[in-house]
Amino acid sequence: MGRAIGLREDFDGPLLQRVTRRSKSSPQARRLLTVALIYDVGSRSESVRIGGVTLQIIRDWVIGFNTCDPDGLLDGKAVANALILDDMQRRALLESGEGALPAIHGVVRWRLIDLAHWLHGEFAVSLDKTTVNRALKKFSYVKLTARPGHQRRTR
Repeated sequence: MGRAIGLREDFDGPLLQRVTRRSKSSPQARRLLTVALIYDVGSRSESVRIGGVTLQIIRDWVIGFNTCDPDGLLDGKAVANALILDDMQRRALLESGEGALPAIHGVVRWRLIDLAHWLHGEFAVSLDKTTVNRALKKFSYVKLTARPGHQRRTR
């Protein structure tokens, strides 16, 4: 069995408990208390039982704590994927979305799936409908849908 990853020497259990009191994030406070328990008891198995998590999660918390102090136990914002469309491709998408010509584009009006197929044909970029919708929403385009009228409604 492998050795446990050691904890930092510049912290101890009581200090982490004081840091926990100042924390504004409840997940961070729970993680700090679990790491403080490891400092006090020294048993990760005990901290697993009390913390209600697995040894792997404890290991991840210890690595985050060792690298970034108590801030390493904060929930970070998810890293966004790199932009799929560059500026030229976005401009072309906006220009093509202005109006569909049946003779040229083969569609009467653009649907999101049609735009996704057009992007794949033009730029070899595979996107789904929701990604195309998100790209268009950034430029204040909205998806229009026809609402069916009630069959008994008369005007």
